[in-house]
Amino acid sequence: MLVETFVRIVDAGSLSAAARALATTQPTISRRLKALEKSLGVRLLQRSTHAMKLTDDGMRCYTRAKELIAGWQEFESEIRGAGEEPVGLLRVIAPHAFGQQQLVAPLAEYLQRYPKMAVDWTLHDRTPDFIAEGIDCAIQVGDIDDQNVVAIRLAEVPRIVVATPALAARLPADQTPADLARLPWLAMRPYYRNEVALTSMAGGGDARFAIAPRMSTDSLYALRTAALMGVGAAIASSWLVGDDLAQGRLVHLAPPWRAAPLPVWLVYPQARFYPARLRRFLDTIRAHAAQALTPKTPGG
Repeated sequence: MLVETFVRIVDAGSLSAAARALATTQPTISRRLKALEKSLGVRLLQRSTHAMKLTDDGMRCYTRAKELIAGWQEFESEIRGAGEEPVGLLRVIAPHAFGQQQLVAPLAEYLQRYPKMAVDWTLHDRTPDFIAEGIDCAIQVGDIDDQNVVAIRLAEVPRIVVATPALAARLPADQTPADLARLPWLAMRPYYRNEVALTSMAGGGDARFAIAPRMSTDSLYALRTAALMGVGAAIASSWLVGDDLAQGRLVHLAPPWRAAPLPVWLVYPQARFYPARLRRFLDTIRAHAAQALTPKTPGG
């Protein structure tokens, strides 16, 4: 390939060195270079007896040729490895809560299915710099604003209002949002701070009311613990409080009313081709995430 010969000439530093690397003769390398220059209609190299220098056109050609060759090699690797077992290290960032509990089961299945893989499973509630940090993919909660990534929706996590039985006893049996507004409240800063917004599951519209939180936090587990201690009512992800509701430690308040569900995304940088280690992980997570993140809870 003429372009590959040109890149090898530049990398090797001379036509003779490129000929040795390609196991051919210097006249052959020279003919290939001249053929490429003729086809492009530009001079790529300035040569003298003792030196070789890229022209401006040659520099542009070299940069683009390296990209094309790398892309083709990656494509060949993907084609050959389409049915092969992935090997290597996968680097993933996951939210603290999901990463500690809900998503460990599909992660374990991935590792069991592909024993030549290892995973760096970092828990962090932030958007990573995929390129700078070398991250293969991330699991993120909430809206995705970055237009330079691929975002696959894994699930929508239902959110409900909960409180201890003691706090629930202050309210009438058929609670409304107006009744809930009278309770002390806990706030989950990433999603609500000074106002609660609920939607009627029966098609009765939306309701909003202001709160003055007794406690604000960015931790789901801290929110749950404070709710269990009776500090206040809270909007919680249904998977987080399922056992507490089943055991009667918490009560689902105003069941016909819910907070907006939180979308959960699998996010990774855009590329022309993706390694097998990432593609296999995407398949595994997509197959199990919805069940892991949206379990059944008593009362809905």
